[in-house]
Amino acid sequence: MLQVYTGKGKGKTTAAIGLAIRSLGAGHRVFFLQFMKSLAYSEQSVLKKFAPQLVLRTTGKPFFVAAEGMLSEAEKAQWGDNVVIFPPGQPPVDYVAMIDEEFKVAEEEILASPPELLVLDEVNVALFFGLIKQEAIEGLLQALPETTEVVCTGRNAPQWLLDRADLVTEMKEIRHYYTKGIEARKGIEN
Repeated sequence: MLQVYTGKGKGKTTAAIGLAIRSLGAGHRVFFLQFMKSLAYSEQSVLKKFAPQLVLRTTGKPFFVAAEGMLSEAEKAQWGDNVVIFPPGQPPVDYVAMIDEEFKVAEEEILASPPELLVLDEVNVALFFGLIKQEAIEGLLQALPETTEVVCTGRNAPQWLLDRADLVTEMKEIRHYYTKGIEARKGIEN
């Protein structure tokens, strides 16, 4: 089955982590591939402790990205030099090359010993920004055996992935404390 967790609400990665824990509890092997994330998130220290039953890989995050027109002037000012803004359809070449290289290594490892659960965390965002091509993800999905459950997380899931999915959950933001200026908190958001 292919599961997609998307939407603007909080909880997409958290839900995938919960499913990974449940899968481990059933004796399954899990491969957790995080797109656009460095090893700076609290859950990673715990997930790594489940090795070798759980393999955690990241594609790194040299910087935040946004397409032109996505951020208001106030948001641009808030991000400052911590975001790279690019013309739509023209993501930073170095970022694309890094993700492509790291994805190929992970894909080889995944296909050499397919897990029962594969989590592609934030892949929807990477696809949305054009940091990875649809063909790369489709190729992996087609190469996996039917015994591998796949979870794709992140905002802005592409329509082709939603159409292909067996389960789609949209996290809807009703209220979020970010709007009050509360930053990401260790152990809660990162």
